[in-house]
Amino acid sequence: MELNFKSYVVSDDKLRIQVQVVVDYLATSYWANNRPAEKIIKSIENSICYGVYELENEQEQMIAFARIITDCATTYYLCDVFVLEAYRGQGISKKLIETITNAPEFQGMTGLLGTKDAQGLYEQYGFERDQTRFMRRPVQINKV
Repeated sequence: MELNFKSYVVSDDKLRIQVQVVVDYLATSYWANNRPAEKIIKSIENSICYGVYELENEQEQMIAFARIITDCATTYYLCDVFVLEAYRGQGISKKLIETITNAPEFQGMTGLLGTKDAQGLYEQYGFERDQTRFMRRPVQINKV
């Protein structure tokens, strides 16, 4: 799937993902700053990914990203969503989330996500705040 808007393209073509951009951004994020690069790369390989790209001088620059984990039947989990700082305030995150929530493969499925600071964005696309139903198990490292 590819959607053009303004001078940007939203695409779910995983071959276009600029992995180093994702690794570098997540290293500075509040939710994944302790995630090793190898884990980030593996998560991209095993997820549906969307990128937003700007074409400049015939070179493509990835400026936003989102990753979806799903069973492809009942539920999807939206995660690792970001827009590079220099591109914020242009509606890019809205177009990215709109594209994902309107994608035919996610219709009829429950969407989940976690955010500390962007509830207003996601509420525009039908996500509801729910702080009572879900539980979390932090990463466990078994010591041998």
